[in-house]
Amino acid sequence: MLYKLMRAGMFQLDAEKAHHLGLKGLSILEMSGLSSLLYPKVASSPVRVMGIDFPNPVGLAAGLDKNGDYIDALSAIGFGFIEIGTVTPRPQAGNPKPRLFRLPEAEAIINRMGFNNLGVDHLIEQVKVAKKDAIIGINIGKNFDTPVDKAVDDYLVGLRKVYSSADYVTINISSPNTPGLRTLQFGESLNELLSALKKEQKILQLKHGRYVPMAVKVAPDLDIDEVKQLADAFAHFEIDAVIATNTTMSRDGVTGLAYSEEAGGLSGRPVFDKSTEIIRQFRQVLPRNLPIIAAGGIMSGKDAVVKLEAGAALVQIYSGFIYQGPELVGDIVQQINKRV
Repeated sequence: MLYKLMRAGMFQLDAEKAHHLGLKGLSILEMSGLSSLLYPKVASSPVRVMGIDFPNPVGLAAGLDKNGDYIDALSAIGFGFIEIGTVTPRPQAGNPKPRLFRLPEAEAIINRMGFNNLGVDHLIEQVKVAKKDAIIGINIGKNFDTPVDKAVDDYLVGLRKVYSSADYVTINISSPNTPGLRTLQFGESLNELLSALKKEQKILQLKHGRYVPMAVKVAPDLDIDEVKQLADAFAHFEIDAVIATNTTMSRDGVTGLAYSEEAGGLSGRPVFDKSTEIIRQFRQVLPRNLPIIAAGGIMSGKDAVVKLEAGAALVQIYSGFIYQGPELVGDIVQQINKRV
């Protein structure tokens, strides 16, 4: 109830301003010690995926905390893991504002942020000073002005810099808001990228004395042949997990609503079915030991269970967190525990 009242006020503000204000509010609560009084305690639901022991299978998707500035505040909510980023080698402003739009009638969001972030060095420092012992995934991408044919260089820089600070690393090649990025999901471009990253992962493993898994985040706008090609590549290069999915370019479910024609990726409830079907397709063609992390339209505990039944091992929330609030984490864990 409290969150619904707060949300009503926040939704009167510009979406991006409300985003930053909300995160600052969470930080103030955590620093004042009030988080434990306001958030219901999340039940234990341990699961081992990618060789990592997660306290529960509910994570925060990348994009909410791009710079790792709010790790402690978000950890206090009870997430089993937090994925920060997408981060690029160099700081960049992202796309022109406005670039974030709510469609509350559909419980949806459209964004064209464009990997706005303070750069990988800032993010690493934020991870170092975080007090909470949270499981951290770091999502890496390429800078806007790096040509696609040079993208491998940016991903290698990102992997080298974040390796020692991450529990796992996500390779983001599926955002629709960086021109040409999604072409890296296919053909020789994909093979070149994955080959280079796996070679570097082995070098870094020896250097740091620990193996940090790599996940690849895919788009929901794939046909079955593309899913099979990606699955073959992930199996061949021994990728550690698939995150399915990023935002969609489709406008199914929001046609005619205010802001529905804005450019950018659509997330929230309208992407649920499309994303779930991609999970099912990947689960059918991936090796059984290659896990899927579900993201896309999870607005309730029952939604999360559907993702798990489709073949996912973990789930991530973003738009659902905006619309439902911190209680969604505990609701999902409760429903998952009932299923077991």
